[in-house]
Amino acid sequence: MKSIKLGLLGALLASLVQVANAGEVNAAVAANFTKPMEEIVAQFEKETGHTVKLSFGSSGKFTSQIKNGAPFDVFLAADEKNPKLLEEEGLAVKGSRFVYALGKLVLWSAQSGFVDDKGAVLGKGSYNKIAYADPKLAPYGLAAQEALQKLSLWDKVQGKLVTGESITQTYQFAATGNAELAFIALSQITKNGKVAEGSYWLVPSDMYNPIKQSTVQLSAAKDPAAAKAFMTFLKSEKALTIIRNFGYGLP
Repeated sequence: MKSIKLGLLGALLASLVQVANAGEVNAAVAANFTKPMEEIVAQFEKETGHTVKLSFGSSGKFTSQIKNGAPFDVFLAADEKNPKLLEEEGLAVKGSRFVYALGKLVLWSAQSGFVDDKGAVLGKGSYNKIAYADPKLAPYGLAAQEALQKLSLWDKVQGKLVTGESITQTYQFAATGNAELAFIALSQITKNGKVAEGSYWLVPSDMYNPIKQSTVQLSAAKDPAAAKAFMTFLKSEKALTIIRNFGYGLP
């Protein structure tokens, strides 16, 4: 009985210490990483006692906001360019940057059977609208443009393109039927390692430059210790398993 009480006391003290040391991390996250990030954060908060405040959007917009003093502690971009730029300008902690996931581009339709497994639907023209994210703001949009150029279809589809501000808005265009097709991230339609809805074509990786999604700790972080703890957790096996389950490649 005495040992049980001591055990409970020890657990209580450990819990109190965790609460006392708990911090908050304000994270700017590329929209394509919404679902895996929510799962990773839930696990991180459970294990560390830290809390994470999430903001989702396009990598380009977040970079501009951070340059203008937005109070973010960590930045998970959909590319390498933006985190590297912030590091070079002294807005990110040197040496904290790393690739956390390798993105995969898909052509997707909410309609079952609409997209074939070779993407031939693109050349048939049997659609009115095709959505993609703004290539100036979203790396997946740039990848979509590169793929269409590789297929010699870029000029042909100009009258059918619908541009989303982020990959989330791009997905919504197709999900709501405002566009029959959309170039989005595989992670947006993946659950437990399987595509959950609609029809899709996994765009061959040699049709676009690698989407090396990188993260960096920002110099203005209010709680550097909590921010660093989160960055470390992103490399953990638990986080990597979640990332893999959503269809990403691992660096």
